[in-house]
Amino acid sequence: MREVARRAGVSHQAPYHHFGDREGIMVAIADEGFQGLRREMEKAAATSADPIKRLHAIGFAYVTFALSHPSHFKVMFRSELAPLESHAEAMARADSCFGLLVSVANAASEHRFGRVDPAFPLAAWSLAHGLATLMLEGKLDQHFGASRKAREATINAVLDSLTIQPTGC
Repeated sequence: MREVARRAGVSHQAPYHHFGDREGIMVAIADEGFQGLRREMEKAAATSADPIKRLHAIGFAYVTFALSHPSHFKVMFRSELAPLESHAEAMARADSCFGLLVSVANAASEHRFGRVDPAFPLAAWSLAHGLATLMLEGKLDQHFGASRKAREATINAVLDSLTIQPTGC
């Protein structure tokens, strides 16, 4: 925190005066992250009217947000650092992101299967979140490459496994 304050040109106690404590700082970081993630997901969802393409687009936005904002992403999903359930405004922003995902995934599920499958949004989120986490930790670099182009190809290939209609169906 001293280094953050130094870089901001304020005293080392200034962040604590503004946010109250370390938890307040972490929740503010998570809240900011969920705001940014929501913006990226909304932009992605607006790129197509096709439900399957929209799901692919928000999944891609989710993973690329994580890769572009790794510090935010890590704090956003670490309850021991940022217990959102104790902070209504930040929790509402997190729920808003999940709500957008559920809405898009439900539309894709209905389009694909002719019905809403309640497990489909969880499968979509698990796939995108797991992929983002594996990529952030460098677990896939050796097998798929670490360049931006290689990562984007990997993201698309993995998301296609969820969003491409199988042949013969």
